[in-house]
Amino acid sequence: MQSGTVAIVLTAAVAHAVWNLASKYKREDTVLFVWAYTCASALLCVPIAIALVAKGQQAFDWRFAVGSAVSAALHLAYSLTLQAGYDRSELGVIYPVARGTGPVLTMLFAMLILGERLTPIAILGALLVVAGILVVIGNPFKSGSRRPLQGMIWGTATGATIACYTLWDSYSVNSLHLAPVSYYAGTLLLQSLMLTPIALRRRHRIQAAMRSDAVPIIIVAVFSPLAYILVLTAMQSAPVALIAPLRESSIVIGSLLAWKLFGEDHLARRLAGAAVVLAGIAAISF
Repeated sequence: MQSGTVAIVLTAAVAHAVWNLASKYKREDTVLFVWAYTCASALLCVPIAIALVAKGQQAFDWRFAVGSAVSAALHLAYSLTLQAGYDRSELGVIYPVARGTGPVLTMLFAMLILGERLTPIAILGALLVVAGILVVIGNPFKSGSRRPLQGMIWGTATGATIACYTLWDSYSVNSLHLAPVSYYAGTLLLQSLMLTPIALRRRHRIQAAMRSDAVPIIIVAVFSPLAYILVLTAMQSAPVALIAPLRESSIVIGSLLAWKLFGEDHLARRLAGAAVVLAGIAAISF
């Protein structure tokens, strides 16, 4: 993978870590929070997409409509599956299982379904990235969950949805030739429309949610689409089987920032995991 592509993905990882840290400050209704930042992201991206369509850089045809609709459904399935898992098991089980299985499944599916061919050192690098992430996170069962199997099942299901939307988005930007910005803008717009009926049923909570979570909503609305548009751009010049694990380095960045900002412990383990991830990134770069 070219060094420029690696730099794009790592920049996306930093942006991803920033918006995830901002989301920790969320205080009000989770559904309204997701709906609010999705709508705000759409408001930021849709005008850019319209400009690209007007300039002829993106055709508004069936490929754009189908690509965005499927992507929106898959991203929404990811959000709902993740939330269902959190309702039934601990975050310390769901999150590492989901983020660990997602890139591995993506890598396997990309080779089996899309026919991508990777060098042995690239495969080793991808596995090192995943292993380093798991070292940073630590033992997901140390909190003593009484339902680890249920958490493993929901975490794996969430990882499967991550793999599905990653593979579809790679297909959309490479085979359907959709421009990343306009394509993701269409996805955000459709997600907003899908979530609006649910949000309207909670309309009595909207004002409080907007007032309490205004700052994290703005941060997520800006950095979340930035992170994923960069990933979509990288997918145009590198195999998705390598992009998927490399973008998960955001978990390492987020963990180190969490130690600095929130006083979380196990710094030595986090640094050791970060070193493993860096080794994996170096292997992928070759």
